[in-house]
Amino acid sequence: MKSNGQLQGLEGSADTAHEEAEVREEPAQAEVRGEADDQVQLPSFGVRLDPPAGWAQNARHPMDRRTALKTWSMAALGLGFGGCAARTPPPAPATNPGVALPAVKASWDRVIRTTVGLRPYRPGGFVVKTEPFDDKTIVHDYGHGGAGHSMGWGTGSLAADLAVQHPSRRAAVLGCGTVGLTAARQLQRRGFDVTIYTDKTPPYTTSNMAWAGFTPTSGLVAATGRTPAWEVQFRQAAEIAYRELQLLAGPRHGISWIDSYGMMQSERPQGRRIAAGGSEEGLLPQHLDTGRSILQPGQHPFPSPYASLGLRMRIEPSIYLDALMRDVIVFGGKIVIRKFETPRDLMTLEEPVVVNCTALGSRELFGDDTMTPVKGQLTFLVPQPEVDYIINGLLRTPDGGFHQIGTMPRRDGIALGRTGESGVWSMEPNPDAITRTVEAHIALYDVMRDLRPGVPPARLEASRDIPKLEDFFGLES
Repeated sequence: MKSNGQLQGLEGSADTAHEEAEVREEPAQAEVRGEADDQVQLPSFGVRLDPPAGWAQNARHPMDRRTALKTWSMAALGLGFGGCAARTPPPAPATNPGVALPAVKASWDRVIRTTVGLRPYRPGGFVVKTEPFDDKTIVHDYGHGGAGHSMGWGTGSLAADLAVQHPSRRAAVLGCGTVGLTAARQLQRRGFDVTIYTDKTPPYTTSNMAWAGFTPTSGLVAATGRTPAWEVQFRQAAEIAYRELQLLAGPRHGISWIDSYGMMQSERPQGRRIAAGGSEEGLLPQHLDTGRSILQPGQHPFPSPYASLGLRMRIEPSIYLDALMRDVIVFGGKIVIRKFETPRDLMTLEEPVVVNCTALGSRELFGDDTMTPVKGQLTFLVPQPEVDYIINGLLRTPDGGFHQIGTMPRRDGIALGRTGESGVWSMEPNPDAITRTVEAHIALYDVMRDLRPGVPPARLEASRDIPKLEDFFGLES
């Protein structure tokens, strides 16, 4: 999304869509393995994204807005405007039956909330290591960027393996987000008595504000920040986390597999660089990727020539985090509301082992000034049980920028957006981002309702000068 002339994106969890920061130099170099099919663009709409004056105020007048949105949707397809027609004939209809999907009922009167969270980005990736602190042992487990839900079980396992080297089996965990809760459970599995110390519990943690899917490389590390030793840690953690999340699939923990579509301008996916054995070509091992199929023109209801279809693991934070808290308590853990202002405050703890899962709090508490906030926000619509698919894509704006299209259905609402602003600490929602996100999705779903599988979109005008995948780092998880 563009704002003040700068390209923005986030949540995020391309995974993908992912969940959501003004792109900085270091994040722009970061790895986005396995997310490429979601980071594709819609054709140039040739119209401004900003709605006409008064649209938001007149959102309750459906006839006027319907007419305006219909005009926008027609412009998106190049229909009804002879001067916008493409020079080449439309693609031939597909011979295979198309995918029929229920459209989201996107409208202003169905908006129920907007959430804001700060992703804990660290150019060098997450930290899992021990540090002596007087008579205590600190085990660090922080800096997950937009991949906390994806990697928590894995880095928590590595952290717990470090903790067992201490003779005591009493541990304090700092933080009650997804990383802290999963670290606590991994410690409990190794025989530790665990107390979580935190100033916030779900539903008020940053983890509750995430896009949330299995997106282990989302907003995680700068390409220049990776080291061979860190890559080994990453692959170990990703393997563990992937397996753990699969075993928790079901309604109790709010984890499920869901179809994920990406809108594409060409048949060949761009930038999908996944290494088979962890080589320098990529970061995520091939067997952790479920793969994707390509839908031809006429086989899908989206306003793009092609679409990709894959499976993604979806995590519903409001269900998942509450379930993890219950698990910690059932296995004898305690949760204490407490905030630590200085490192010396830790000396008042009785536990000799302290696992640090404070994310951005590590900047002040442990002096890691590389920790950078990536502000992201999601706008939610009223839930639609019949909508059970993810869509991701990019919408080109007339000034050459992009707006991320992202839809993630959950039981507590349909999440739209995944914006992101690097280095921004404000927790206030961005009204302009809300307007642009909602209006873009209204237009998209108006177009989808007018298209039918088996009928290819006519006279699509492809965008030019497609940016490199790395330019959208952080547009998530």
